[in-house]
Amino acid sequence: MGKDVGGEKKKRGDGETMAVMSLMKDQQNPIHQFQVKFKEAETGFKSWLSKQKLPVEAAVVTAMGGVQGAFIGGLMGTLSPEMPQTGVDPQAMASLQQTQALVGGPLVQARNFAAITGVNAGIACVMKRIRGKEDLESAVVAAFGSGVAYSLVSAGLQGQPMNAITTAAGFSLFQGIFFKLGERFSKPTVEDPYYTRARSMLLKLGLEKYEKNFKKGLLADPTLPLLTDSALKDVSIPPGPRLLILDHIQRDPELKGKRGSRG
Repeated sequence: MGKDVGGEKKKRGDGETMAVMSLMKDQQNPIHQFQVKFKEAETGFKSWLSKQKLPVEAAVVTAMGGVQGAFIGGLMGTLSPEMPQTGVDPQAMASLQQTQALVGGPLVQARNFAAITGVNAGIACVMKRIRGKEDLESAVVAAFGSGVAYSLVSAGLQGQPMNAITTAAGFSLFQGIFFKLGERFSKPTVEDPYYTRARSMLLKLGLEKYEKNFKKGLLADPTLPLLTDSALKDVSIPPGPRLLILDHIQRDPELKGKRGSRG
């Protein structure tokens, strides 16, 4: 019986050692460190942007969407196949010329995609801020706006209004279909606001996989200054990560101050 207990303890100890070694490797991996830093910067930017006034947030989101769309459009225009000069049926050549004239070169595609993605992102941002959620109605309205924008930049003000409305309606229809398919086959992850500080801390330490342990034990942000080794052990966090978490809390001036004032 004693041997069984001793063997089980040894296995558990070996498992914890391997977990710590794996964690140390992750922290030394430059790719992992870059991913962590990028995620921190992204989270910080989103947090800053959400605190801005609606016009500022909409302008920034629209500009970022436009830049992304311009890059994608320019790349697609650059990679478009060149038109063959000989050995092609005249009718096929005429059809290809019409298609290329409609699609345009890199600059035209960059302009078109910038209008589509920029306007779509801006309207979606405004709708989310006003309505407090991302739903089918917001997606359809954003797609309609991007369709109108595409018609304006591609055909100009001299284009037929009905063509613009038809294009926008087509954009809305496809966006609605894609939105419902996305809802059906994927469940978007919603960040819990009660664990924002804990999530950020775990991300900095490379311990993001233990976020579920924090949620399981209800170790929300207000509990961080009160964390002890036994509390972390109760939610099945190994010794190595426990030491890193407690050391981080001890070094964090704000958390350390709260712990001291409560003590």
